[in-house]
Amino acid sequence: MSSLDRYQLWGGCFGEEPSSVLRRLNDSLGIDVRLFHEDIRGSKAWANELHRSGHLSEDDNTAIQSGLKKVEDDIEQELCINGRLNDPEEDIHSVVERRLQKYAGDAALRLHTARSRNDQSATNTKLWMLKSLQHIKKEIGQLLSILISRAKKEIHIIAPGYTHLQRAQPIRWSHFLLSYAWMFRDDIIRLQEIVERLSCSPLGSGAIAGCALQIDRKRLAESLGFKQCTPNSMYAVGSRDHIVEYLNWASLCGVHLSKLAEDLIIYSTQEFGFIRLSDQFSTGSSLMPQKRNPDGLELVRGAAGLLLGDAFSFSCILKGLPSTYNKDLQSDKEVLFRSYDRLLDCIKVTAGTVETMQIDEERSVGVLDAGMLATDLAHVLVRGGVPFRRAHHTVGAVLRRAAELGHDLQTLPYQEYITICPEFGTEKELRKIFSWESSVEQYTTEGGTSKSAVSKQIESLEQWIKDITNKILI
Repeated sequence: MSSLDRYQLWGGCFGEEPSSVLRRLNDSLGIDVRLFHEDIRGSKAWANELHRSGHLSEDDNTAIQSGLKKVEDDIEQELCINGRLNDPEEDIHSVVERRLQKYAGDAALRLHTARSRNDQSATNTKLWMLKSLQHIKKEIGQLLSILISRAKKEIHIIAPGYTHLQRAQPIRWSHFLLSYAWMFRDDIIRLQEIVERLSCSPLGSGAIAGCALQIDRKRLAESLGFKQCTPNSMYAVGSRDHIVEYLNWASLCGVHLSKLAEDLIIYSTQEFGFIRLSDQFSTGSSLMPQKRNPDGLELVRGAAGLLLGDAFSFSCILKGLPSTYNKDLQSDKEVLFRSYDRLLDCIKVTAGTVETMQIDEERSVGVLDAGMLATDLAHVLVRGGVPFRRAHHTVGAVLRRAAELGHDLQTLPYQEYITICPEFGTEKELRKIFSWESSVEQYTTEGGTSKSAVSKQIESLEQWIKDITNKILI
């Protein structure tokens, strides 16, 4: 392919075309075509600023603005029909500028005045992230709302709580759900912090040294919806910290989704049987007709590793790079888009799974056993003045004696308790302990699993959602 067959933004001093193998490695149109809206939006703002600053005539600016709108419509239509562009150019910037000539004529040749693909690409990516991260935040908010809604509706259900995957203490099922709600709330807060730092425009930084023409970069930034502009041109074109932050954030969010997926996978097994996943988020076996597999959750669990890998691999790309722009940075969008798409699907699958699953209340209560009230027995002794360490040891002795006699804590004769430790009190007082409701209702302090404490968590989360929603609307 000769230079006459395609449009490129460089090459005036080159006598030969790039080799085909270099083009395969270099060309990024298949990836950065996703930024065509942002590229055109940035170009419109750039042309307007050139005009307002006296570097572009009104007629040329009008032609560029009109032409860019037509280019945008053309590309959008082609992508809807074909799903891709067949242009021979190496990237979306070249495609837009070449197509612009069709509608704006020679005025299109003035669009790139004092601009570099370095600051152009960095700006496009940030604009895309500002828009897309709001979308992903909305989806996490939806998952958070589903968890809160189920927690309110199912607050009466008591289930076993686990440590080391061993039965530990009775808890409210809602308390378990809210443990993840708080994780995802923190994910939203962290994401918003990233968005705040992201709102800093690189446009007008040129290739490295800045813009040689007198323009108002703050005005330019505000016209694109940024809160400020970057303070150093070398930093502006070379920094990808915002992408590193997002990838690391995505990997942590993925870990949270994976943990929830693992719990739900376990709870949906026949051995546990607390929940039943809906048909929408389950699959079957090609050989065993009875199988009901939690493939959606397993894919979410597996995706967490891929998200971690993307975060690590991109940091490896940045390690040791010299300052400002290097072509290594072109891979930023490939990793960013891949991570974003994967995480978004995982959030949606998790939200759908949680919303449609069924909880088996009888089963969750039915697997509770008296041994899970051992801590409650120790608390009885502590309230009676027995030091906790001694109380802990005493209850251990009770458990050992019950095992020797073939009993559990509830069926062990009262006389055995008193023989081991007289401070257990009357039999009536002792038997009051063996109630799941009484057990969970002890934990009334903030963050506990009693009904009042769980209700307070729900109220707090609902108020937080209301506050953040109002803040966004304002």
